[in-house]
Amino acid sequence: MAINNNAREIFARNLNRLAEQRGITQSDIAATIPCSASTASDWFAGNKYPRPDKMQKIADLLGVYISDLTTDTTLPANAIPYNPTQKIPILGRVSAGLPLYAEQHIEGYTFTTLNHGGEYFALRVEGDSMTAARINDGDLVIVRRQDIVENGELAVVLVDDDFATIKRYSRSGDTVVLTPQSYNPEHSPQIYNLKNTRIKILGKVVEIIISL
Repeated sequence: MAINNNAREIFARNLNRLAEQRGITQSDIAATIPCSASTASDWFAGNKYPRPDKMQKIADLLGVYISDLTTDTTLPANAIPYNPTQKIPILGRVSAGLPLYAEQHIEGYTFTTLNHGGEYFALRVEGDSMTAARINDGDLVIVRRQDIVENGELAVVLVDDDFATIKRYSRSGDTVVLTPQSYNPEHSPQIYNLKNTRIKILGKVVEIIISL
């Protein structure tokens, strides 16, 4: 499918803005997708448009929807900027390392500009098991409440109604694997049998608010 110049420019503009907001560089994009440095540079410059599979990986890295990368958000010169926000609760803290008992109480509130017709909540991260996914100790993750995710997506999962954790989720039959993404070799995939363990998906991670 031919991609016109306008689509490439819109993508590049959104990519530059979202990457800058999250402190993600062209080198980070190239290493994570993966792709060559020249390809990443062409994406940022608007010279090339990524394939659908690459586009999804970029969106996952940035913690956004594909539509956030492909939709023209440019305002007319005489427009008054409008940035609607939604107040959402911060529910306790969530483990991103060794499991931490989930505290299902509201410890505060934060705001998100996400507007995809969903219900959202935030959880605070503890641990270093997701640092390779740019999710660090103390960060807030914005979660879209849903009970189904695709294999490979970042999810907040409640295990045995006991503790919540952020991991890459995958399921095959009765086996669920929760995979960390960390540079720390101490972290390994957590494997559960649904016949013995209750696994409940609380939602999909859609945005990361970096702790400064």
